[in-house]
Amino acid sequence: MRIYNTLTREKEELIPQEEGHFKIYACGPTVYNYIHIGNARPICVFEVLRRYLEYRGNKVTFVQNFTDIDDKIIKKANEEGTDYLTVSKKYIEEYWKDADGLNVGHATVHPLATENMDEIIHIIADLLEKGYAYVAENGDVYFRTKKFDEYGKLSHQPLDDLQSGARISVGEMKEDAMDFAVWKAAKEGEPYWEAPWSKGRPGWHIECSCISMKHLGEYLDIHCGGIDNAFPHHTNEIAQSESYIGHHWCNYWMHVMHLNTASGKMSKSKGEFLTVSLLEQKGYDPLCYRLFCLQSHYRRNLVFTWDNLDNAAGTYQKLLTKIAALKPGDGEIDEDAVAVLREKFNAALGNDLNTSLAITALYDVLKYKTNDATKLFVLDDFDKALSLDLCK
Repeated sequence: MRIYNTLTREKEELIPQEEGHFKIYACGPTVYNYIHIGNARPICVFEVLRRYLEYRGNKVTFVQNFTDIDDKIIKKANEEGTDYLTVSKKYIEEYWKDADGLNVGHATVHPLATENMDEIIHIIADLLEKGYAYVAENGDVYFRTKKFDEYGKLSHQPLDDLQSGARISVGEMKEDAMDFAVWKAAKEGEPYWEAPWSKGRPGWHIECSCISMKHLGEYLDIHCGGIDNAFPHHTNEIAQSESYIGHHWCNYWMHVMHLNTASGKMSKSKGEFLTVSLLEQKGYDPLCYRLFCLQSHYRRNLVFTWDNLDNAAGTYQKLLTKIAALKPGDGEIDEDAVAVLREKFNAALGNDLNTSLAITALYDVLKYKTNDATKLFVLDDFDKALSLDLCK
């Protein structure tokens, strides 16, 4: 299988460091609100990646975190007169409702940031000892980007170029505008954890480094996320992780492009977004939206309109109707036909996870000159990777 590696800007053969075993980390949601359908796109894509690797006979250890302590979560808790635990628990439960509707299965493990404070504090202490981090006067801890020579290698921008737009915000006490927080000292009334340098909580980037290394070790095969995570989130993860372990960390970086609407990229911060549950309220099966996502290649921006979703819903229903008309007892399984059809399917997903061509391969099955039993067998087989409930 070949995938596009953001780190090298090339399609590369996907080779795990341990034969037959892929270790994958995907950035999960910050649980201060519902996920919107833009968030759902990469979730569906990476779940197909996991399923397809397993379909091809590999073992996959797949880790996806939940950020359950963050400025946005604290703000939400204050607005609602509650606490961060109540907010994070509520939206983790809402995430699973949406994920279940989209046929997105559980990862191998879904760690919480708050479950890993000891490990996070240990990594920060090590970065401080090595001089990669420093404690500011207010108790915040920042990472020194200039000390990491390869900073910016994922976004392919030298540090000098990145610095041009960097600013020090009010309340920050950085040595340099590009330095980023690995620990935030608690303000009055905020939740906190005890650390040798201050009471506080981790920055966003450090939790992903910590959780990945805790569950997947110091050598990661694939790191996944939306394209907006490439900088600064994943760039900062690389800097702090490789400074901590002292060697190259992750071989493949896989990013999904944006879901756009007429007004631009869908964003929670704008306060205008659509959720999976809202689609359901409007009468759409969430699997129509899964198909809508898979009909487009993940490295292309996807434009959401209600007409586009209606087209996907119509396509999905027609597909199910044609499959339902097939007769299970119509003949023996034609192994030669299975081999030919699988070759097309594998050629699609094996070439940079081209789900669009994989959907086309479903129609190839329906048109192929073989018996219905064989067609049903192959469609059910392909659905192990696509998870569209084709033969329900």
